[in-house]
Amino acid sequence: MGDIAANDMAMGGAPSAPERRCIATGASIPMDSLLRFVVGPDGGICADLARELPGRGIWVGGRRELLDRAVKKRLFARAAKRAVVVADDLPDQVEVLMRQRALALLGLTKRAGQLTLGYEKARALLATDNAAIAISAHDASLRGREKLLGGNAVSFTGDTSQTASGGRIVVDLFGLEELSLALGRENVVHAALRVGGLADRFMAECRRLKDYRG
Repeated sequence: MGDIAANDMAMGGAPSAPERRCIATGASIPMDSLLRFVVGPDGGICADLARELPGRGIWVGGRRELLDRAVKKRLFARAAKRAVVVADDLPDQVEVLMRQRALALLGLTKRAGQLTLGYEKARALLATDNAAIAISAHDASLRGREKLLGGNAVSFTGDTSQTASGGRIVVDLFGLEELSLALGRENVVHAALRVGGLADRFMAECRRLKDYRG
């Protein structure tokens, strides 16, 4: 048990969240706020968003600017203590992977019967307490989004709670084409996701993507 966690336990508190050192800043921060990378068999740096790949983890703060810094300053080689291959477009690759993870989860919610598609059906669900998240394509009209939520649409900020004015947060990180491809249906513009564990997981991935993009 680490010293911090041990001290917390001794004082009767809950253990602190595990921390790792960000190679871009040198700061030790909770793992949930970091991106993990590993050195692949070919010496290439691989993003491990699921934190499942074998090998010693190399950690970078979860913002694109920090990953840009790590790539440009060749900090991965220093952290790995060996020569490594880092793709120049690694920050772009990471964003693509994040989008894929979030959209894969959204597809899972559809297969689980937790996602309602279409303007009228989504609007009906959003009028109840059973809806956790409103989803609109970022290239949809603002007027349509406002009508969907009765004029109380609030662009996604990473906060899952409602605003003081009663406006519901709407996830607008993805385009119509992305949503349609992920859900296997043409022209997906609006949707609503029911309250539940899948909604929580989807929101967590969206928050990570938004934080990364800044």
